[in-house]
Amino acid sequence: MIDNKQIWESCLNEIENNLSRANFVTWFKNTRLAKQENGTAHIGVPNEFVKDWLKNKHEKLILKVLMNYSNNIRNVEFNIYKHNANKKDGELGGSQNIIINNELPLNNLYIDKRDNLNPRYVFNTFVVGSFNELAFAAAQAIIKNPGKSYNPFFIYGPTGLGKTHLIQAIGNSIKEKFPGKTVHYIPLEKFAVDYVNSLRNNKPNEFKQKYRQYDVLIMDDVQFISNKEKTQEELFHLFNSLYENNKQIVFSSDKHPNYIPGLEDRLRSRFGSGMIVDVTEPEIESKVAIIKSKLEENGIDLADDITEYIALSISGSIRELEGTLNTIICQIQFKKRDLTLLEVKKLIKNNIKPKRSVSVQNIVKTISDFYDIAEDSVYEKTRRKEIVKARQIIMYILREDFNVSYPLIGQKLGGKDHTTVIHSCLKIKNDLKEDPKLVEEIEQIRIMFN
Repeated sequence: MIDNKQIWESCLNEIENNLSRANFVTWFKNTRLAKQENGTAHIGVPNEFVKDWLKNKHEKLILKVLMNYSNNIRNVEFNIYKHNANKKDGELGGSQNIIINNELPLNNLYIDKRDNLNPRYVFNTFVVGSFNELAFAAAQAIIKNPGKSYNPFFIYGPTGLGKTHLIQAIGNSIKEKFPGKTVHYIPLEKFAVDYVNSLRNNKPNEFKQKYRQYDVLIMDDVQFISNKEKTQEELFHLFNSLYENNKQIVFSSDKHPNYIPGLEDRLRSRFGSGMIVDVTEPEIESKVAIIKSKLEENGIDLADDITEYIALSISGSIRELEGTLNTIICQIQFKKRDLTLLEVKKLIKNNIKPKRSVSVQNIVKTISDFYDIAEDSVYEKTRRKEIVKARQIIMYILREDFNVSYPLIGQKLGGKDHTTVIHSCLKIKNDLKEDPKLVEEIEQIRIMFN
């Protein structure tokens, strides 16, 4: 029978798909499904602040997700708990039992408090495909010679493609291979908070010493440093100190350094001094491999037609793929039998949010409005500088963000030849390397389509 811990872990995967990573980690990291009683799911939370926030901001989402796993649940209550080894899982305490832990995520993820690394993130469970093979190869080289091969190492790509798994696997591998080396993993937001607190408490030197002591520093979600001038300055000095002492530095971001708005040139230069590599959406074969690996971990074997259907149905994020798999696995364990293809189709339909489609016309209108030009002018044969720039950006966005073919882009934008479209896309790509203002403009445009 599925216990509350398994149910909640599956729910958390689904909840994370609906929130930003920072939001998810901040509010759900020390939560648990304590018990189910009389149609009420009792969620254990670490303190009163989290309790109020979840109740006011996320109660509907939590209830919706929980109801997918139990038809009996009709209500959610939040209770403050204390993790105590002498108590059975699920026992709740009163307000006097509040625990506050600013370092560690979920207890059931077994985070190592000494370095913030999750031991589950290892290369044995990391599926390699064409979408991430370069990043994987670089990671292996770093493990053999930390601080000297590919230092710094900067990996970027959309959310949910395994970046955190990869960079933490680097840390766990170095820990195993070099027991004497100190490794530390930290999200950029936590680094920024630590820095602000050090200034507030008049302990800046203590902060500096803390982060300069590590042999390997792994920093996640670097895009959050955008427009944080003081934090950028501190990171710059920290980077120099670690680099000069041959300490390995690993970064991850959802954007290439050139695309992070408000990033100082000196930091952009430092990030680019080592190796920058991207991860992309996995192809169907890699998705099938990921699915089979996940199923094998849970002792489940699904028919090939079902695994292929899942791979074809879930686009984009590996995290979304794994969240869907957790739902399927949970149902299999609950029903104590394999699911049919029809049942799997129904689960996917009910649990995957539909992708919002954006028309070419909508993109043209949005970008035209952004640059304050007439929408119709984009389709006209004109060499006005502001029109040409907007049209080239429209082509670039259509190609890079929505994977529209060159001929179709040309057809939709007034019958332009596909070579014109290719030239325009290449021009914008090259301009982005030299023009920080253009980087910020395109980043703002992209936000409008999210």
